[in-house]
Amino acid sequence: MVTAEFNPFTPGALADPYPMYRELLAHNPVSWNSVMETWIFTRYADVDAILTHPAMSADRRSGSNRFAEMQRKQIEEQPNSPFNRAPTMLTTDPPEHTRLRGLVSKAFTPRAVENLRPRIQNIVDGLLADVADKGEMDLVQALGYPLPVIVIAELLGVPTEDRGKFKKWSDEIVATLGGPFTPPEVLQAAASSINELTAYLSEVIDDRRKNPRDDLISGLVAAEDEGNVLSTEEIYTTLVLLLVAGNETTTHLIDNGMLALLKNPEQVQLLRDDPSLIKSAVEELLRFTGPVQGTGRVLTEDVEIGGQAMKARETAFVILGAANHDPAKWGDDAHKLDVTRNPIDHVGLGDGIHFCLGAPLARAEAQIAISTMLERFPKLKLAVDEPEWGGTFIIRGVKSLPLTF
Repeated sequence: MVTAEFNPFTPGALADPYPMYRELLAHNPVSWNSVMETWIFTRYADVDAILTHPAMSADRRSGSNRFAEMQRKQIEEQPNSPFNRAPTMLTTDPPEHTRLRGLVSKAFTPRAVENLRPRIQNIVDGLLADVADKGEMDLVQALGYPLPVIVIAELLGVPTEDRGKFKKWSDEIVATLGGPFTPPEVLQAAASSINELTAYLSEVIDDRRKNPRDDLISGLVAAEDEGNVLSTEEIYTTLVLLLVAGNETTTHLIDNGMLALLKNPEQVQLLRDDPSLIKSAVEELLRFTGPVQGTGRVLTEDVEIGGQAMKARETAFVILGAANHDPAKWGDDAHKLDVTRNPIDHVGLGDGIHFCLGAPLARAEAQIAISTMLERFPKLKLAVDEPEWGGTFIIRGVKSLPLTF
């Protein structure tokens, strides 16, 4: 029997990686990948253990494989990139991570997101009104794409006329999240966008120091905890991180989620019959077809997980999409969409100290967008059998999603 292997570059893997995940879960749940030079974990129990283990570092550059070396080299070659000039919450460990997250959390709280719900609803209503008379739309362009960038731009205090720039910068930066396999031209475009974004933010940050407003940038400038403040470089990196995380992933959550629902009309009917299911439905969509498929950690000491002994500085790559479909955790119907499941302990948003800071905002946007579409368009249907998929094996989403209503 041929042993199942993790190969995200096989034809069709981006459109539907789940058959590969099922093979890995059944026959090879823990494996060494010689191409990526990393341990691959697929079982829910192992993935969650790694995400929450204190010996797992989020600083991928500290690893011993050639990809960590490539990242270290990029720092030398691009010292002025915001991600290289200061640490981010995404790539640091305690106590640095604790300090950064604590300061940022003061300006980005769940209560603040709840207060945003009426505004998010207004934005969704306006975007859908623009296409309502046409009887058809590309969901990505009509709603999934613009909604998150409008919300995060308003949170940051970005003028309406500059939103297009922010989306371009975000798209080009997030395109590098495929890791070491990213083409040089994509890295070059991202470097250019980072430089443009940094120059833009420099002026805004300087203005907010002199003239504070009721926006997130002013909040980050003012954020303080026990005498600590965010440096200008840390504000840059945090804003870039929030911009990227707040756009691409939420876009894919809305678009992938609607695709999954419309392929399962009985689930759509359940939501129409009982709109209060929308919160559990979004959790199920994060489990079933979440945009973030995997992430990596570097061991700071020798550790054994899932029966596999690993050495310090080796890398563990966890496949979140596989863990969220593990029958050992979710039962024999793990491969089925069930909006009544309410899987609140899925790992679609990570776990442990690096659990997604923007989770409340992503959830709110998806809940409002999906419930409003289902209510407003009772005859909503897919206009294609299978859309074209884009993104990377790290962040996966459709390029377009034609619908009729």
